[in-house]
Amino acid sequence: MRKNADSLYDLALRFYEKGKRAIVPLFGYSGLQLTGTTIKQNQFNHLVQFRSLSRLYDRFRPDAMFFLMDLSVEASALGLPVRFPLEETPSVEAHLVKSKDDLDKFRKIDILGDGRVIVYLETLKHMRAAFPCPVGAYVIGPLTLSGLLMGANQLAIKSILEPDFFEEVLEFSHQVVMRYAQALRENGADSIMALDPTAVIFGPQQFRQTISRFYREMVGILDDVEITLHVCGNTFHLLEEMVDSGVTGLSLDSLVDMREASQVTGEDILLMGNVSPVKMLFGSPQEVYDETWDLLESMRDFPPFILSTGCDLPQDVPLENIDAFFQAGRNWGK
Repeated sequence: MRKNADSLYDLALRFYEKGKRAIVPLFGYSGLQLTGTTIKQNQFNHLVQFRSLSRLYDRFRPDAMFFLMDLSVEASALGLPVRFPLEETPSVEAHLVKSKDDLDKFRKIDILGDGRVIVYLETLKHMRAAFPCPVGAYVIGPLTLSGLLMGANQLAIKSILEPDFFEEVLEFSHQVVMRYAQALRENGADSIMALDPTAVIFGPQQFRQTISRFYREMVGILDDVEITLHVCGNTFHLLEEMVDSGVTGLSLDSLVDMREASQVTGEDILLMGNVSPVKMLFGSPQEVYDETWDLLESMRDFPPFILSTGCDLPQDVPLENIDAFFQAGRNWGK
């Protein structure tokens, strides 16, 4: 199933040596404009999702491709109540874990038997067979999945008042994520991006003591799959700890100054980002082009950099703005 492909880190260096930049936006939902399909159709049918991604690939030819970003996959596979609007991303409606007994009820569930998990695994198979570039997948981060199980506020409270239970929920969430990540590896993923937005509320010491070990374990077990980490928001205060977690790369939100971040992380780690999704949605093509160009200029002397977006693009970002993003990326050169 797996083919030899550049890692994203190697891809970045290869383009840099040519005086160019690899372009890998997080933009799967934009493909829905090209197929006239809904979010729900794409999240429940692997053929529909692959068709949207395939049309998107043919339209823009990115240098690597991820499937649709969906933070509810693992939660819904565990049986949490999830709302699935036709034209909006899903949301978890209730947090069911209040005690150890509640958590124990979830231990018997194998998420790989869930229909939506199968949709994403099958989509990845299609991508691996069809796209002549690295293909990537997403998993939720263990802290964020724990927040969906318990509620983010309760999670924060338990971390202080009931640290043993907090650790038990985190460990359970990590094992769920690893089960899914290993299946993604077996179905052709070259790269897996862990999405852990809840981590932004932690300080450096909390991140190091609570979360880093899970990513280090993921890197060690999935040793032939590149692991990158995305935490929404301004994560400048966590950069050193994120690097120390052992991941290959960081996908940074547009709230982070990418040049300043590169001076903290150093050249041993890949940086991806971070054109603003808000600018992509509401700006003019010229404004998108200028912001993209300015970012490229600011990162001119940093080799392991991939031009991307600060987060996943909304479904209705104008295609002409995505054109401007790619045009700036391809026009830029040393």
